[in-house]
Amino acid sequence: MREVRNSTVDGIVRISAGRVPERTALRYKDRTWTYQELDEAVSTAAATLTGHGLEQGDRVASYGHNSDAYLIAFLACARAGLVHVPVNQNLAGDDLAYILEDSAAALVLADPDLAGRIPDGFAVRALRDTDDSLLAALSEPEEFEPDRDQRDVVQLLYTSGTTALPKGAMMTHRALVHEYASAIQALDLDENDRPVHSLPLYHSAQMHVFLLPYLAVGAENTILDAPDAVQIFDLVEAGRADSLFAPPTVWIGLASHPDFATRDLRALRKAYYGASIMPVPVLERLRRRLPGLGFYNCFGQSEIGPLATVLRPEEHEGRMESCGRTVRYVEAKVVDEDGREVPDGTPGEVVYRSPQLCVGYWRKPAETEEAFRKGWFRSGDLAVRDAEGYFTVVDRVKDVINSGGVLVASRQVEDVLYEHPRVAEVAVIALPDDRWIEAVTAVVVPRGDVTAEELTAHARERLAHFKAPKQVLLVDELPRNASGKILKRELRDRFTSAARPPSA
Repeated sequence: MREVRNSTVDGIVRISAGRVPERTALRYKDRTWTYQELDEAVSTAAATLTGHGLEQGDRVASYGHNSDAYLIAFLACARAGLVHVPVNQNLAGDDLAYILEDSAAALVLADPDLAGRIPDGFAVRALRDTDDSLLAALSEPEEFEPDRDQRDVVQLLYTSGTTALPKGAMMTHRALVHEYASAIQALDLDENDRPVHSLPLYHSAQMHVFLLPYLAVGAENTILDAPDAVQIFDLVEAGRADSLFAPPTVWIGLASHPDFATRDLRALRKAYYGASIMPVPVLERLRRRLPGLGFYNCFGQSEIGPLATVLRPEEHEGRMESCGRTVRYVEAKVVDEDGREVPDGTPGEVVYRSPQLCVGYWRKPAETEEAFRKGWFRSGDLAVRDAEGYFTVVDRVKDVINSGGVLVASRQVEDVLYEHPRVAEVAVIALPDDRWIEAVTAVVVPRGDVTAEELTAHARERLAHFKAPKQVLLVDELPRNASGKILKRELRDRFTSAARPPSA
């Protein structure tokens, strides 16, 4: 299959600007950008960033909420040959410091309400809302002639693994542009669509599976601060939205909203979900309410851009639990522990080979070597493939919890709980949850008198809210195998049948 050649991330916006210059590219609150205006803004922002003395290859961290400024900053980094480092705006303290220090960020672009969290020693510039922000600098247009190559690293996507420390997946222009091409084809993205982008733009799914591919086809895009149900319903009824991506947690919230049954949502044509498993009853409820709505299940991981497989609307019947077949530029197979391909229907680890893949982990050669085996990337997901090429994920090799579409390393949560003097042992697992799909749950063997509430409060003081346990269960002992390893699967099986904890 022919690869996409000599194309860059920012170049796709320039191409769209040349093709449909006066078409609306982007709306955010009361600001609207045509494709030509957006492309000019990217060049001006690129010139502004290089004016800080930054050189090609320097890392620029973006620590902000959803906005047009956030998107422009990413594209400006791409045009200037800088490496963009998206940072979860919920991070603070040691978590934030680790990513800024590990990436050696030469500049941090931050929203003003977040800037106070940034550790001393980092150069900071406001993204927006101040007179000297990056967005304010766009009022005086500047020309900028890019000098970068499709093989250059354009972004470090930090992703949690089996340890507490995230790894920066090095994504090149070449990898992301191939992923955009895959997304456009597999998800039927069209210039006449009216997509809403309400999930965090620091997350690779919203940015790289939807926003950038939609800019590539020339669609009219709307960015929201967050997935607010009333705002989304208003946009659909006004004819300004017909396409929406959300993880199952958000779709559950939309389906449960009091207005869902009464609003006229017939204009909504394309529904995309991913990041975690969609409960079949919820999917069936949505399909009954909106029979004309086509559902696409998207699956992958940051290291592959992140889209790897798609289950299309016409493929759902009889395959509700499947994550679909591979997209255009992805090869996948299921292998055993020795890397040998297993027969269809046999569980094994999914491995990928693709131009969409990262070129390794930033400053982690050992982890990079472990992740790649003879050109194939080890996903860490256990799955089965059927004779028609459909994949179904059955478990996770890596001990990571997918809570509301955000990956949480269980070891980091365990380490924090072990700091409490009355914790003898702890195992952090994922349990089913009506809202979060997988809830971070701590199973603790106490040392002396301690309550679950005390341990929850201890964790919440030291962790980002999405990492803190939704529930703490106190037990007398943890199950182990003959070698002493804690059997987390047994814990999951034991407590899954119990009443689900209240979502927080």
